Amino acid sequence: MDFKMHLQTAWEHTLQFIVPLILLTLVQIVVSVFSFGILLPVTTAGYMQSLLLALREGREPKLGDLFSEMQLFLPLFVFGLLSMLAVSLGFVLLILPGFLVVGFLVFATIYVVPLMTDQKMGLIEAVKGSWQMATRDPLADQMILMVLYLVILSVGGSIAVAALFTQPLATFVVLSVYEERLQGKQAVIGQSTMPPPPPPPPADKVV
Repeated sequence: MDFKMHLQTAWEHTLQFIVPLILLTLVQIVVSVFSFGILLPVTTAGYMQSLLLALREGREPKLGDLFSEMQLFLPLFVFGLLSMLAVSLGFVLLILPGFLVVGFLVFATIYVVPLMTDQKMGLIEAVKGSWQMATRDPLADQMILMVLYLVILSVGGSIAVAALFTQPLATFVVLSVYEERLQGKQAVIGQSTMPPPPPPPPADKVV
């Protein structure tokens, strides 16, 4: 996988839509804080779908996009709650298990939200689909994506203002890889369902 290309794509799209992205990210942070995190999962879905359309179609992100996936509120709230409980349990046990749980969740479920918003999958189906996409060979590519995503977000987390830039950048990186893996998945499905070629015509009999 060409991660240099994915990073360049993410960087160019972040700069292209920098003003609406900063506003979109800022509003999502404010909404999440004032809702005590309740609206974080569903606004993340709207956020990722907005950036996916920007990546695919060059469509400028809009503030209303944050609330465009409200029909997914309940499944995403349950998913976010279970993820938070798993991470909290990991950190209660020890620091290292907590980080391992975070890493595993990012590795295994990073494509869940775009699969739900883009491919209209249910939660369970999206979790299975994300795992299949994540564990596709070469496995090292998914590990690199996980590290890149966490590093970029960590930089933004260490400097409050930087998060307005690093969050869309990290999201674009994930979505760029998602597009590549989604196309690969569809190609594999197409090959598996393609009917076998017809048998060759029988040779003419010599009389």
